[in-house]
Amino acid sequence: MRDVVYVFARLPRLGTVKRRLARDVGERAAWRFYTRTLANTLRELRRDRRFTTVLAVTPDSACRGGSWPAGIPRVPQGRGTLEHRMHRVLQRHQRGRAAIVGSDIPDLSANDVARAFRMLGHAQACFGPARDGGYWLVALSPRRPGAPFARVRWSSEWALRDTLANFTGRKIALLRELSDVDTGADLRRVQMLAQAGHEFDEVAGAVADVELP
Repeated sequence: MRDVVYVFARLPRLGTVKRRLARDVGERAAWRFYTRTLANTLRELRRDRRFTTVLAVTPDSACRGGSWPAGIPRVPQGRGTLEHRMHRVLQRHQRGRAAIVGSDIPDLSANDVARAFRMLGHAQACFGPARDGGYWLVALSPRRPGAPFARVRWSSEWALRDTLANFTGRKIALLRELSDVDTGADLRRVQMLAQAGHEFDEVAGAVADVELP
């Protein structure tokens, strides 16, 4: 069975995406960052033939419409909390290897996803730690717990630690630490790194024209 990576994405409508970031930089700047980063992520992943890229979208009605890139299969995330939606999507591949990544990681690369799947050759799960205590990627083998995301304090410094508690007794692999962008301070840091030449070209494209107050 072919490895699959799901890109979790919200229909990019002005005022509905990156609301926490929008409080710092304004709705239009947040929307611009989100749409550019999502487009870059999909372009980066879909051209890699080592795995299949699928969009997991919300709201569910957006699965049948919306201005998504052509040629990328889409599935609905379904209702419920992030725990329920992630679990539901990964259950589509109970007998195979599947990963989830976010759509707000400017320096995510296809090599990161491919490395996660390689690590599942000797581990039951792989995580990409985020600097804020969460994680930007989760990849699971068929040998996974029944409730991998139970009792997780999402959007907190404990998110990764809480998730790992559900994998006690299983071998875990970790990728490099990256940053998602949730606040104006996060965006400023990514812009500084991009300008210094420490990040991928796609990062500069996603953040360079986002004006900060």
